[in-house]
Amino acid sequence: MDANFAERVKKAREGDADAFAELYSLVYKELYHIALVNLKNQHDASDVVSDTVLEAYSSIKKLRDEKAFKAWIIKILTVKIKRKQKEYIKRRDYQQDIDDLENAESVEQKMVREINYGGLEIMEEFRRLSEDERLVLSLSVVSGYTSEEIAKVTGLSANTVRSKAARAKIKLRKMLEER
Repeated sequence: MDANFAERVKKAREGDADAFAELYSLVYKELYHIALVNLKNQHDASDVVSDTVLEAYSSIKKLRDEKAFKAWIIKILTVKIKRKQKEYIKRRDYQQDIDDLENAESVEQKMVREINYGGLEIMEEFRRLSEDERLVLSLSVVSGYTSEEIAKVTGLSANTVRSKAARAKIKLRKMLEER
């Protein structure tokens, strides 16, 4: 983030739509990437990010700390992701969502190029992790957040985040070794 970041947040809180658009331009790729990794569906990821931005824009006046903008908007995103995942469970149509992502070859190929393990594509194995494991790993390993930051966003304790991340890494490593 640049030096004018806090000023942009302040202007956005005062109702400046252009300032909010500038803030969004700094985080939209990361929001989409987190949503796509966790929802495995391009359309749902786009919808969740759109819903996140609308909610953030309409409630930015409630943001107390300018420095917390990114964590705040990611927290909104994670809540929306969890709601969408609950919809998947209710519909019992989760397999179709996985198939949709598999058909979206270009997006997946780009992500696989970004996430490689010894030349092996890990997205297949990553999909086999639980929702919580994918969320924690996507926020920590892929996006680089600390366990404390993830704890604030997800509502889990930092120790739980570290445990889930460690177990997920071990599980992923085992799956890759079995290939």
